[in-house]
Amino acid sequence: MAETNNFIEQIVTDDLASGKVSAVQTRFPPEPNGYLHIGHAKSLCINFGIKEKFNGKCNLFLDDTNPAKEKEEYEEAIKADLTWLGFKWDKITHASDYYQNIYDYAVEEIKMGNAFVCDMTPEEISANRGTLTEPGKESPWRNRSVEENLKLFEEMRDGKYPDGSKCLRAKIDMASPNINMRDPVIYRILRETHYRTGDKWCIYPMYDFAHPICDYMQGVTHSICTLEFEDHRPLYDWVGITLGFNPKPRQIEFARLNVTNLVMSKRYLKKLVEDGSVEGWDDPRMPTLSGIRNRGVPAEALKDFCGRIGVCKSNSEVQISYLEACIRDYLNIHAERAMAVLKPLKVTITNYEGEEMLDFDVNPNDEVKRTRKISFGKTVYIDADDFSIAPPPKYFRLKKDGYVRLKNAYVIHCDDVVFDENGNVKELLCTYLPETKSGNDTSGMKVKGTIQWVDAKTAVDVEIRKYGYLLKDEEYPGQDFSERMIELAAAKMPNAHLYQGDFSNGLVEPLRSQRYDFIIATYSLHHLTDEQKPVFINALRGCLKQGGRILIGDVAFETRDELEKCKKSAGDEWDNDEIYFVVEELRKYFPEILFMPVSYCAGILTLQR
Repeated sequence: MAETNNFIEQIVTDDLASGKVSAVQTRFPPEPNGYLHIGHAKSLCINFGIKEKFNGKCNLFLDDTNPAKEKEEYEEAIKADLTWLGFKWDKITHASDYYQNIYDYAVEEIKMGNAFVCDMTPEEISANRGTLTEPGKESPWRNRSVEENLKLFEEMRDGKYPDGSKCLRAKIDMASPNINMRDPVIYRILRETHYRTGDKWCIYPMYDFAHPICDYMQGVTHSICTLEFEDHRPLYDWVGITLGFNPKPRQIEFARLNVTNLVMSKRYLKKLVEDGSVEGWDDPRMPTLSGIRNRGVPAEALKDFCGRIGVCKSNSEVQISYLEACIRDYLNIHAERAMAVLKPLKVTITNYEGEEMLDFDVNPNDEVKRTRKISFGKTVYIDADDFSIAPPPKYFRLKKDGYVRLKNAYVIHCDDVVFDENGNVKELLCTYLPETKSGNDTSGMKVKGTIQWVDAKTAVDVEIRKYGYLLKDEEYPGQDFSERMIELAAAKMPNAHLYQGDFSNGLVEPLRSQRYDFIIATYSLHHLTDEQKPVFINALRGCLKQGGRILIGDVAFETRDELEKCKKSAGDEWDNDEIYFVVEELRKYFPEILFMPVSYCAGILTLQR
């Protein structure tokens, strides 16, 4: 059996060993509603990595269940990205390949009494879904007869009703603690021309219903997806169980890839494209796979990055510097070298006459040394940043009356500096030391600095593009009850939008109307009572985007007993005006909440939408 490197591979190993599956089948399931980004690379590496490690299969599965947003352009871009990364799919399949099968399975659910046609609007369904602490309200059409539901569903398919007027819902449990199980919509009416099926269908399955059916139809054994689908797994299993799938595919969730300074959402990337902030999905500033390909990032460096960060069960954020380090490591080994100067500064070598060809290392890391010829003459250019009139301590580049080595050439000495009429450095007058030629140095000199240069006669103009980050760190909205804290925060984050407000009354209006990727609270919520905390946290979760997270850093204890012990040991130093977090009591409202202690009396609580 193959050696396992992460928990997903261990699950696959165990399933093969126990005989649950005889062979492994995965799939990579993007929706063709935009270009793939760096976050998708992790999923690709996992799914195709399992295929390779366990000698299995992996399909490219296009989840085209929302024709309003999907295009053939996006599908072609997805295929190009997989080809660039070197992943070979066994088959290309689409959800639309199985539309008739999905419809037939929906009919079966109706016949078994597991689904009903509902006349409520999407807004009414949402309003009646309930909260984490309150059950939802059943639809008045929940108990329609099987015969009526079959007739209405057929009429939906035949186009007899306008968009949004009816839908098909699974009949599960409106009191379920998992809101996804409260009679979810599994089919809706949508008159949109599909890029593959045209106008053949005017009803389309919802992802949560189509997903397990398409997996089963493809023979998928392990359906691997990101953590935001963890709450959807009971519905995934419900579909497979009610329809009698055998063997039923197994859904496994892993932490998605979040990288600092990168926008990892197709919705926002699409907005950047549409409003003209970038020059297209493949703009080199974009974190799309086509964008970083145009930026010059090697595919192997990206796969190495995904391999190094590993596969885990909880979300975290990776510093973009780590990705950049992986790119540098790869290029350092594989890239052929060249020299360039971004800010050319003229250097005249006063004691040199003529010109010559020097050996230049193609790549110093090559096992077999390779060189090419470069020209050297009386006038060269160095980068202006490699020279200083008033250098700081331990400055090892060129300075007045100082020495530096020109890479793969000679050591030079700066004799004099020529200034222009504005007092800027215009030219350096230098002498070279003939005995210091690289590869044949007989001088015995120890020069610490080596800089790049280009020959004035043979140098060519090039366009150098330096790209920054699309996502800035400093522009945050925030709220605090303390005027003084607002003042201190404003001094540290001048671009932040800060408001004063009492958390017991919720968020202030400018913040309440927004949706966020992250909501972070640091030592700001322990003023709320034990009754107020879950209400407020639930309200905060409603402000999150799908897949967003709440991070609460505060005085917190796993149990009430731990809090009481700390209180007793603190004695008079205990602040009785504060109401600290007890995690086990919060789990009554948020079973999925995570707690990471960082000291005996504090920790970080994490909740994801």
